[in-house]
Amino acid sequence: MSRLPVIVGFGGINPAGRSSAHHGYRRLVIDALDTDKADRTFLSLSALMRRNPGDAASAAERQFMLDHTLIRKLETNLFNAASIHLHKSAKLSLPPGGTPISFTVRRNQLPDNIPASWQVTELEGPDVMVSIGQDLDIMFHDTRSSKVNSAGQLPTGFDPEVLYQSRSHPRGLQLTVYGASDAVNSLGIDWRDVQDLVPADQISVYASSAMGQLDTNGSGGLLQSGLIGKRISSKHVALGLAEMTADFVNAYILGNVGTTGANIGACATFLYNLRQGVQDIRSGRYRVSVVGSSEAPLTPDVIEGYRTMGALAEDEALNRIDSRTEGEPDYRRACRPFAENCGFTLAEGSQFIILFDDELAMELGATIHGAIADVFINADGFKKSIPGPGIGNYVTVGKSMGVVRSILGEKALRERSYMMAHGTGTPQNRTTESHIFSEMARSFGIEKWPIAAIKAHIGHSLACASGDQIIAALGAWEDGIIPGITSVDKIASDVFTDHLDFLLGHRQFGPDDIDAVFVNSKGFGGNNATASVLSPQVTKRMLTTKHGQAAAVRQAKRNEAVREKALRYDEEMLKGTNSVIYRFGEGVIEGNELKLSRDRIGIPGQKQEISLDVPNPYDDMT
Repeated sequence: MSRLPVIVGFGGINPAGRSSAHHGYRRLVIDALDTDKADRTFLSLSALMRRNPGDAASAAERQFMLDHTLIRKLETNLFNAASIHLHKSAKLSLPPGGTPISFTVRRNQLPDNIPASWQVTELEGPDVMVSIGQDLDIMFHDTRSSKVNSAGQLPTGFDPEVLYQSRSHPRGLQLTVYGASDAVNSLGIDWRDVQDLVPADQISVYASSAMGQLDTNGSGGLLQSGLIGKRISSKHVALGLAEMTADFVNAYILGNVGTTGANIGACATFLYNLRQGVQDIRSGRYRVSVVGSSEAPLTPDVIEGYRTMGALAEDEALNRIDSRTEGEPDYRRACRPFAENCGFTLAEGSQFIILFDDELAMELGATIHGAIADVFINADGFKKSIPGPGIGNYVTVGKSMGVVRSILGEKALRERSYMMAHGTGTPQNRTTESHIFSEMARSFGIEKWPIAAIKAHIGHSLACASGDQIIAALGAWEDGIIPGITSVDKIASDVFTDHLDFLLGHRQFGPDDIDAVFVNSKGFGGNNATASVLSPQVTKRMLTTKHGQAAAVRQAKRNEAVREKALRYDEEMLKGTNSVIYRFGEGVIEGNELKLSRDRIGIPGQKQEISLDVPNPYDDMT
């Protein structure tokens, strides 16, 4: 029997705000919302940004929140982009006459291995005199200003480090704790109730970052400490790993004993992990899958690395596009998908979604946010440039369209779908991705396929990018508004536009107007992925077809309490309550506490035992 991966919860954080209850999505379309939803969005931002909630209705306070969310000029809470510390190599030469270079230094600051050319003379007190009779290679402390000053930063004032005992965790893992907690709390169902129905080995977690944890508490510190006179800590190696995102969810949030993994596919990483969760549930061997990613790339070194590749939008290039000769560029419009542009805009964030199989979703009365029809991943074949795009994305888009056609029919594909594009804002992406969409729309007989690209608002969060896109699509179904590419005045002349409708403004639609959305992602190295996401209405119809009208009525009745609990969580968050889940050292179970037999393993505190009756997968061969 087929099993449908149903989206029953989601949460996280990005430059637009908190993801659960659609708050982050609503920041993208806040100018198109009704008064009640706009007011609630500002309340959410006020709590997140640690502002005074009593001021959330004032025009000045609202303007502050608008100005300090989404893409904007780099702020100094992460680092000072106008004064980035570095070292510059130099050679000190002996003065005329060959007088030795001399200086005093603290004895305990001498190198462990003193060069043979150094003559060290003891002085009174803690100092020594060093004389060197030849040229000396040294490093001067220096600073530089970043040529890139725009970024998709989290809302000003939000600081995940203070929400739990972070113990020098890298920022990406801090965001993981917040994002995964938000997703679990958004369920409206106690995780214990899930565990009471689902054996531990039928729950999976797939999550990672694309680049690992690169700040000074992670791999950045591992590689830099020795060069700046600091010690490498015992945490640098472990906490720097890209798979630590999933490990934190298992160890400190869910207490998960089931399958886990960290799939990495550059900018398609979220969809790589999502594919694993979808396959788990469709196989029937797993009933729950938690999927996510976190990325914190706003460090001077990462920004400079992408800049030297020519990938980022530099201030000077932005000004040239706008024919400005001086002053700051329009940082808010730094990312311009499918328009005249000069590079993408880095962003940070964390996004998680929770999948149930359809039977569990019905039994628990879970909220139906949609379903994942499938996720397709294809490589590019032979390449002449690792960062350059290739042919694999034609395959992923085509197969995603094909599966929707098979499930919903030609008419739904042609008239009731749209594309949530990767849309990075680079010259190469605007031509290559638009060609894919134009050719595939023509091939499937689509006249005007709507194209959205939310990186125009929040930037490119690398591993999290497609998670941002999926959660924005869920919000669009909730409110009936597809976010427009509002940083763009017109489409560039080299963009393929046949059969396409680029949404330069927000697009409103009715409850039954959109049956499916395609989420596209392209990554360095030929990592292409496209997901087909089905609407809540379509998902509910499919569940009713499979389980019957009576079961659908029971599910809807159970869902009333689930929605009420999720609403209570949201209300508490609007008041500024800290609901982060972090169970360090709680509920640790040792091996001698397990109940072991030849057929089962019982885990203390969990009703469902793990079966050891594993069918022979090769029974036709043995």
